[in-house]
Amino acid sequence: MDILSNLDFSTAFKYLVPSLKDGLLIVLQATVLGFFLAIILGLFIAIGRISKIKILKGILVVFLEFIRGTPLLVQLVYMYYVVPLLLSMIVQIWNPGYQVKISSLVAGTIGLGINYGCYISEVIRSSILSIDGGQTEAALALGLTKKQALFKIIIPQALRNSIPVFGNYLVMMLKDTSLLAYVSVSELLLRTQSYASQSFLTIESYTILAGFYLILSLPLAQLVKLVEKKMLKFS
Repeated sequence: MDILSNLDFSTAFKYLVPSLKDGLLIVLQATVLGFFLAIILGLFIAIGRISKIKILKGILVVFLEFIRGTPLLVQLVYMYYVVPLLLSMIVQIWNPGYQVKISSLVAGTIGLGINYGCYISEVIRSSILSIDGGQTEAALALGLTKKQALFKIIIPQALRNSIPVFGNYLVMMLKDTSLLAYVSVSELLLRTQSYASQSFLTIESYTILAGFYLILSLPLAQLVKLVEKKMLKFS
């Protein structure tokens, strides 16, 4: 009871919320750019998986298993700390002494995009394979090439059918931006940790943080459900 009586939400709200508002822009940047990268990467991986090039398919399968078999947090840390060192080793072959540097936000955004891109690729691939093969045959009969049929007829339908799933992944990515705190991105969690350690208002700070994420994710989740219902009407 003593702990509850000493809670000071008004002070925490007064000083923490302005900082969280600044971190909100970083979260939105990482989410939007990371999700855009995930869609592009997922599309290319899906196309590669359904191609007839065995070497490419084998490489993509190994890559997918590696990404899906390791935690997202480990991938983010690897992207921020290890990848610049590996790139520096390669670049130094031609330019000795040069050090490749990747900002924490860029590394985190790329890490999110790659991780989610691998999962999204399976959604797109399954959607492509679910489309009636007769549509491709009809396109070929009309004079289109297989490539034109794929990009002009099959893929647009696959992407449209995948929109509800994309929405769910978008909500998940928004919440997973909290992991960027572990690669020094000054987003919501890192700002809250900093304030809580200085003010000792631990309960208040993390409760406000949780509320902040709810305010962000719940409306987005409802929007996804609305889009899903609209898609079902047109399917």
